[in-house]
Amino acid sequence: MNEPMSAMPVELERHLEEHRTELRGFCYRMLASPFDADDAVQETFIRAWRGFEAFEGRSSLRSWLYRIATNVCLDSLRSGARRARPMDLGPAGEPVLANLHERPETTWLEPIPDGLVVPGEADPAEVAVTRDSVRLALVAALQHLPARQRAALILCEVLQWKASEVAELLDTTVASVNSALQRARATLEAHPPAASESVSSMSDADRALLARYVKAFENYDIEALTAVVHEDAVQSMPPYDLWLTGRDDIFAWFLG
Repeated sequence: MNEPMSAMPVELERHLEEHRTELRGFCYRMLASPFDADDAVQETFIRAWRGFEAFEGRSSLRSWLYRIATNVCLDSLRSGARRARPMDLGPAGEPVLANLHERPETTWLEPIPDGLVVPGEADPAEVAVTRDSVRLALVAALQHLPARQRAALILCEVLQWKASEVAELLDTTVASVNSALQRARATLEAHPPAASESVSSMSDADRALLARYVKAFENYDIEALTAVVHEDAVQSMPPYDLWLTGRDDIFAWFLG
């Protein structure tokens, strides 16, 4: 936790920006959308500006901002809807334009670029932990948790806050936080995040294959894509509910 800071309103913007990246990472783990996370951080900063005179430095600025961000995220999650992927909504479709339906009412589960949540000057160990804690499979698993359990788990087990600090932030007791953690762990055991392999742990051959795929995709090189996409490949792109499975349908869509 940071030391308490006193900051005049004219300096507040600079202090807020110092915490933007880590707050975005927290909000992304809570909301599972980089766009919603950015909105939540912006709302956090607006509330901080409005409430700064009442802050009075009773805690660190960092913990105060996390309190605000947590409340913003909880407000956003009160609908209780679990985030989804196109594959959660129905079977794969035929690769035709008539099947391309936008579902604006669906709350999508979306990946986030490392650069938006990994501190620029963090040590390698911190970078590795941050990347692992925002991988899509883990964030997808977190969506099975009620909002307050999700917040307790992220704060305690990802950000390494003490249960007493989380209890103060959530306006509850240490016993309630520990109970929430126990229930959250049990739920995650029933819905474990899928195993994933980081680029750093890939073999040279797999890294080369990934590089070929990215280059082919960026260059719209259908022939090269054909060579690297597997028979069991799956493609989806929210906010459209259409998803495709298999090389034939994927390339029919690319070419069309």
